[in-house]
This record gives sequence, C-alpha cells and structure tokens, in this order.
Amino acid sequence: MASWVLSECGLRPLPRIEVYPKPRNALALNNNNFFKLRTLPGSKASNSFGSSFKVSTCSRDETRRVLNVSAPLKVATTSEDDKDKETIIGVTGMEDDGEFNPGAQPPFKLADIRAAIPKHCWVKDPWRSISYVVRDVVVVFGLAAVAAYFNNWLVWPLYWIAQGTMFWAVFVLGHDCGHGSFSNNPALNSVVGHLLHSSILVPYHGWRISHRTHHQNHGHVENDESWHPLSEKIYKSIDNATRLLRFTLPFPMLAYPFYLWGRSPGKKGSHFHPDSDLFVPNERKDVITSTVCWTAMVGLLAYLSFAMGPIQLLKLYGIPYWIFVMWLDLVTYLHHHGHEEKLPWYRGKEWSYLRGGLTTLDRDYGWINNIHHDIGTHVIHHLFPQIPHYHLIEATEAARPVLREHYRKPTKSGPIPFHLFGILVRSMKQDHYVSDTGDVVYYQTDPQLYGTSKSD
Repeated sequence: MASWVLSECGLRPLPRIEVYPKPRNALALNNNNFFKLRTLPGSKASNSFGSSFKVSTCSRDETRRVLNVSAPLKVATTSEDDKDKETIIGVTGMEDDGEFNPGAQPPFKLADIRAAIPKHCWVKDPWRSISYVVRDVVVVFGLAAVAAYFNNWLVWPLYWIAQGTMFWAVFVLGHDCGHGSFSNNPALNSVVGHLLHSSILVPYHGWRISHRTHHQNHGHVENDESWHPLSEKIYKSIDNATRLLRFTLPFPMLAYPFYLWGRSPGKKGSHFHPDSDLFVPNERKDVITSTVCWTAMVGLLAYLSFAMGPIQLLKLYGIPYWIFVMWLDLVTYLHHHGHEEKLPWYRGKEWSYLRGGLTTLDRDYGWINNIHHDIGTHVIHHLFPQIPHYHLIEATEAARPVLREHYRKPTKSGPIPFHLFGILVRSMKQDHYVSDTGDVVYYQTDPQLYGTSKSD
C-alpha cells in the first residue's frame, strides 16, 4: 500500500527511504547515451515518440498494434533525415515544430526532482504544525463569538464566508496529519487528525485511506479516487438528470458529503463502512474508530441544536459547513482540471506515478494562500506528500528547473481568486468524459449535454 506515502493505518512511522513505482513505458534512456532508444519487441527498428504514441518502421499491421492513443496527436515524419528529430521528441516532449507534448515521457526521473529539493524542506517541525492548529482554532472560535455577539444580518454573511474558509483551513491541517507531514509521531498525527476532521464531519481514517489511494494512482483513469474522469461508457450509462447535476454549477461544488457516503459514479463503497471496497481487512478498526468519532460529533451538534436552537446552530455551523464543502470541491477539482491546454489521463502501461503526478496543477489563491496553508502549491505536494506545507513553496521553486515545461506556472491572482470561477465554468462545459480505449486519453465534450435529453 505504498508505505512511503503513509504509514499503514497511520500507526507506524514513515521509512526514511521511499520506494516509488517505476515508470513503465516503451522509452528507455541509457545513462551513457541519452538519445539511445530501445527496439520495440517484435520489430527490427522502431522509434519512440514519448509515451503518448509510438511510430514503428514495422509493417502497417504492426504499427497499428503499437499505436495506442485515443486523442489525435501530431506525428512527425519517419524518414532517415528526421530520425534525430523523432528521438528528441521522445526524450524532451517537444515536437518538431517546437510545441510541447504534455503526454510525452518526461526527460527526468522522480529521483532528479527529489535531489533538487533542499534537505531541510523534508524536516517536519511538530511545534510549528501545532502552532498552525492553535491559530486556526482561535480564529474559528473568535469568529463564532463575534457573530453571536452582534447577531445581525449585516454580519452573518461575512461570518459565513470567513468561517467556511476557516473550516477549509482546518481540513487542510488534518490533511497534513493524514499524509504524515504534520509530524513524525503517528500517534500525534492520528489524534490531531481525528479532532480536526471530526469537528467538520469528515471521517479521518476513511478519508485518509481513500486519499492515499488518490495519491498512489493520480492521473489514472480508472484507479484514481478523486475527481477522476468518467469513461464514455459510464458517462452514457448515467441518466440525463444525474449528468446535468454533475456538470451544472453549483451542484458539483456540493458533492463532497455525498461522495463520502457513496463515492463516484462507477465505484461502490462508503468512507464510513469498514467492509467498503475502499478498505482492506486490517484497516477495519481504523475505519470504525473514525466513524465513531464522526458519530460523536453529530451527537454534539444535535445537543447544541436543542441548547441554542436549530436556527442559531444553522447560522453558526451549518452554513459555514457548506461553504467549507464548496471550498474543498473547488480546490480539489481545479488541481486536476481546467488548464487552458488539455492534459492527459493515463491507463495501462502508459501510467506511472511520475507521469500521473505531473498532470496536477498549482493554483494561486491570493490572500487565501496563507489562510489555507499553501495547498495551492500542489504539484510537489502530489509527488512528495511527506513535505510539510510550510516548505512547499521553497521546494517547488527548487524543483522547477528540473520540471521545465512539465510545470505549469499558475495564473497570478488578485487578493481574492475570482479568476478561478471562470476556469471552473469553462472546465465544467468542456471536460465531460474520456474514451473507453487508449492508454493516453484527453477529456472530450458532450455537445448535447445541456440540450436534448438522453435517448434510449
């Protein structure tokens, strides 16, 4: 279960040396000859154009078997004079006209990125982590006290936005606990993670395990867990009303609680049930523990509803909770969708941990960056989730010379990230499903989604 991402069940410390999945692809780079290519099995000579597509000098039938891309890509010529150009495409991801191919095999390894990151960026300071928890908890209770004191309709809307944002910040700190980047103490991570996540109705271990699955399989069409694309077959099997809800705002931004109970279309299981497909038998106790903590929080809210009245509880907790849900869905969606150039999703032999991680996106949230603990610095976090959030910016800057075109610099935000809403709307209108076939696929658009009803 990729113990380098998390200690199993959150109860054992992470090893100092992590082992990552080895990229599986047709391109082999020799240390002594950077431009040497491996001959494909069954062919006398072949040229690899990265992992997005392969063009062989074999017979036409053999070439058809090698090609395995669902989206059309530009293919360079295969004459003797252009062999050097073909090799460069496979190694650098640059086509012969200078255009960058995001689906190509990157010219570096995960170890190269790791080596570029300063050693102190990997150091976890539990006291510093706890200070962020104290800061956020003080702000949460302070906001609630101010809103309850004034108790007027000029203050409440401001309170809801501010408190919902703080609930999201609390989630991010619990998220660090789940990755083990909060501290090197598994018990401390578990206790703090349960307190933080239970307070905002998130089952800590249930979420932690499924989020681990997301990181281990990021960018994989079928195996990814969070906001992964629907295959065309699954997309067309969904009734029209459900499809409209999934791709019509604001409904997708309210999906998280329903995801916790029933996951995504095409997948079964619940984050609360120990026998869910999400979990293995030895995680049963962890899941039960988190579900009990979640239930205790629901009981506390029920008591507060009687003590202060349901309307007051709705204003103090209920509406901020849904603002938090919208933040969570917005941020997690835009970290994997919405780039102006379509990015690949992988399956089969074309997928690797590195290539999947490089499809994630950094986002700039303006003033919110510091409030939600720089979660927008997402690429390096996805590749190395053990790095504490307070070192992510420095680690990213150090890694950028290695990543080169494979790092997509985020659009600079104003104080409030209003620009992200336009990106979200565009993506919802365009990114609907991917092909059922092909190991490197791109989002496709259903032009009839908002028009005619689904036909039988």
